Amino acid sequence: MEPTRRQILASAAAAPIAWPLLESWHSPAAGSGALEAAAARAAGASAASLASDEDFWFSVQNTFSIDRSLLNFNNGGTCPAPTVVMEALKRHLDFSNHSPTKQMWGVLGPQIETVRERLARDLGVSPEEIALTRNASESLEICEFGLDLKPGDEVVTTTHDYPSMVNTWKQREMRDGIVVKQVRFEPPSTDDALFELVTKAVGPKTKVIHVSHITNLTGQIFPIRRICDFGRGRGIEVIVDGAHAYGQFPFKLPDLNCDYYGVSLHKWILAPIGTGLLYVRKEKIPKIWPLFGNVEPHSGDIKKFESYGTHPYAPKLAVSEALVHHQTIGAERKAARLRFLRERWSKRLRGNPRAVLYTSDDPALSAAIGTVGFRGSDGKFLEPNRVVESLFARHRIIVTPIVVDDVRGIRITPNVYTTLEEVDLLGDALVELAEKGIPNETR
Repeated sequence: MEPTRRQILASAAAAPIAWPLLESWHSPAAGSGALEAAAARAAGASAASLASDEDFWFSVQNTFSIDRSLLNFNNGGTCPAPTVVMEALKRHLDFSNHSPTKQMWGVLGPQIETVRERLARDLGVSPEEIALTRNASESLEICEFGLDLKPGDEVVTTTHDYPSMVNTWKQREMRDGIVVKQVRFEPPSTDDALFELVTKAVGPKTKVIHVSHITNLTGQIFPIRRICDFGRGRGIEVIVDGAHAYGQFPFKLPDLNCDYYGVSLHKWILAPIGTGLLYVRKEKIPKIWPLFGNVEPHSGDIKKFESYGTHPYAPKLAVSEALVHHQTIGAERKAARLRFLRERWSKRLRGNPRAVLYTSDDPALSAAIGTVGFRGSDGKFLEPNRVVESLFARHRIIVTPIVVDDVRGIRITPNVYTTLEEVDLLGDALVELAEKGIPNETR
């Protein structure tokens, strides 16, 4: 059974460390009370049964203040935050501005430990293993640049991993003489095929495996536990890019058995833009050099990774509001809804000879993210950028182009605020694209 918002707050209030942040609840944002009531009414109902319960999801949609003249299906880049999160962000910014050296450093700074504690509890690890960063790229680059590697050492990753992360490894390749091995796969793929692909690329000089929990390009979920077990058994470091995983589907970090895990909290947890986290297994912390200079670079204190100069504390503090919002909905419910929304549009294209779906419908292999390509009457792929431009020009639909290896398509990412009407408008536009191609007037 998913906890209600009231239970979440009661649990937080039981711990003294949580009290400084609870002051933010004195003036609930519009819709938060209705969401709490809906969550209470849904107690005991299965996540699958709630996935299509529009009364429940209307209460979720009402916690956002967004422009519905646009149909935003690019939540994979970053997601709008709920109103309660934005109100907290503004409140903490205003409070900081009264006297920054006193209010921000002296009052708000210590409250960040509450955020660390809540995130650690939700992920099933110790707060001493969680660093608060600005995004997944920063989190992962701490690990990529922080590991001691010598010329000839190999890093195994894929061609579908995030470009910033691949570029970081390639910079080390140019500077330090390491070897980067990128393997290709054809999505959608299976756990067995992905595991074999990655592990077959491992050789005697492999020191690091770097893979995504779920890829940003096609929403392919990787068999992370199997890969981590494989790496751990051979003394290979495994770095997991979890930018899109946390908040999109439920898991606990100990169940993955990974050494390092990077997250963008402004994606599926719906925290303010510019928030992320890095998990480092406690015994691994001393061996990772911080990205920014530190007086004790080999310290075992996770906070050494947070020493990047003066920065606003308000976004980090508002993460707690986002986490409570996420927990009130319920991780299982949220995952079921996101899969339901993706399948609603993608099933309309299954079997269409001009539509190429790169994302599986297997819930073990996919979640919210879906990628589809379109062929013209001549059998050639429609150029993804032109498809993106056409959808926006004709329908105000926002998607993003994907071009990598043999994938030529558009990525579609709904979110919990997305309505069925919006998904069906998208579906109509996609079916039209498959049947008629790109209209002349948008060329």
